[in-house]
Amino acid sequence: MLTFITIRFLDILDILLVALLLYQLYRLIKGTIAFNIVIGLFSLYLLWLIVKALNMQLLGSIMGQFIGVGVLALIVVFHPEIRKFLVFIGTNYNVNKVLSLDKLFGVNRVKSVENEQIEILADACFSMGKSKTGALIVIARMSELADQIKTGEIMNAKISSSLIRTIFFKNTPLHDGAVIIKDNMIVAAGCILPLTQREVDKALGLRHRAAIGITENTDAVTIVVSEERGSVSFVAAGKIKQRVSRETLIGLLKESLNLQN
Repeated sequence: MLTFITIRFLDILDILLVALLLYQLYRLIKGTIAFNIVIGLFSLYLLWLIVKALNMQLLGSIMGQFIGVGVLALIVVFHPEIRKFLVFIGTNYNVNKVLSLDKLFGVNRVKSVENEQIEILADACFSMGKSKTGALIVIARMSELADQIKTGEIMNAKISSSLIRTIFFKNTPLHDGAVIIKDNMIVAAGCILPLTQREVDKALGLRHRAAIGITENTDAVTIVVSEERGSVSFVAAGKIKQRVSRETLIGLLKESLNLQN
């Protein structure tokens, strides 16, 4: 028996945590140009190891200097991905619940919408879908979305189907922007959102790219009504579910917003 090899429980836990960390990082950079950069840097590191093993002093010294500042270069290159990862840690409901960070920092969780309002949102979206009226609705969770709210018109209005349909009517000046819902209110309309930089389905328009972009940078969820097809999509954490039914949309919203059925 190999008595000199000992595996503790903490060693197994250490491996699992590293594997989880690498998996989350992979999810963040998958489908982006950052993934190709990681492959390039990893290949360069392997080449450096080979050069060192062959004792090629000059080339090894040059590559060693480059890799020496690699950490700073990674921070510069991957700052959007690092920001997204930190946002995920800071706003993830399960992480905060386990660590009790919300109680530690005195964060009060206010529901962005109630069950009744989810029904109203679903009715409005599918009504607009029938008339092929494009719409983009953002529902805030922990993120304040202050920067995005500033780009639109402040409303602070009660959530209603008729108001949402009026905002997105094609002849209104606010129909091209996004509606942001927070603290059970329509806070602002006509808001400008960041577009995703990932490669997505070419059939998706700017509304869908904006819906993905805002959920990549914050913990908000979005609903998109396609102007071309009249279909309804749901987006959370940068992942889009297209052509959802009314029942599916309601279920996804309740699940994402931690509402009881």
